[in-house]
Amino acid sequence: MTENRRIALVTGATRGIGNAIAKNLAMNGFVVIGTATSENGVLSIQSELDALGSEHLAARLNITEDGSIDALLKNIKEKYGKSPEVLINNAGITRDNLFLRIKESEWDDVILTNLKGVFTLTKACIKSMVKARWGRVITIGSIVGTTGNPGQTNYAAAKAGVVGFSKSLAQELGSRGITVNVVAPGFIETEMTQNLPENVKDTMLRNIPLGRFGQVEEVANMVHFLASEQASYVTGSTLHVNGGLHME
Repeated sequence: MTENRRIALVTGATRGIGNAIAKNLAMNGFVVIGTATSENGVLSIQSELDALGSEHLAARLNITEDGSIDALLKNIKEKYGKSPEVLINNAGITRDNLFLRIKESEWDDVILTNLKGVFTLTKACIKSMVKARWGRVITIGSIVGTTGNPGQTNYAAAKAGVVGFSKSLAQELGSRGITVNVVAPGFIETEMTQNLPENVKDTMLRNIPLGRFGQVEEVANMVHFLASEQASYVTGSTLHVNGGLHME
């Protein structure tokens, strides 16, 4: 039965942080819709979610296409009788390059997906939250949105942008019972970070007060808190999960 359970939409749920978030929420009473951009990704997510309950759904989604968003939200409404009440904006891409070498397409691709995609999907989901007078919008940011990082002017700009976006939206929607927050991971162990050179990892480790890299489950735990009733008085915040690599 799903009538009394919150519907959570998690984008980019195939691997890493998004995958951990989807499974965490599914194990903690949410009905989860996890998205991927490929059919293979959808099949992978569905297999993992099926192990946690038959009510969960994996779906294909391109957050840069209005038609893809509209089709998914229509499918969710038809299947569950209501729209997502929790939105986790996790999907994102990187196109790293030094600024003097960065191509306009590399800039545009990252801004389109990581910033405009958050705007487009959030706007599509917000109307039903406003009507219900309850909702959670949680966007996965990054430590580089605060600190910057060489070779990532596009990515850092997008991640800084979602912080300003979320603060502004939180002020607009607070009176409707909707909270809007950002979770900003630091150096988290994923498939991507595992492939970094050892000297890069060693340098990073020396700068982390807790002396270790983070786990995807630790980011997922923070997202679960923000999605829960226990976080009803937290909005407009950026919660850093970085082991002390950056402190505010």
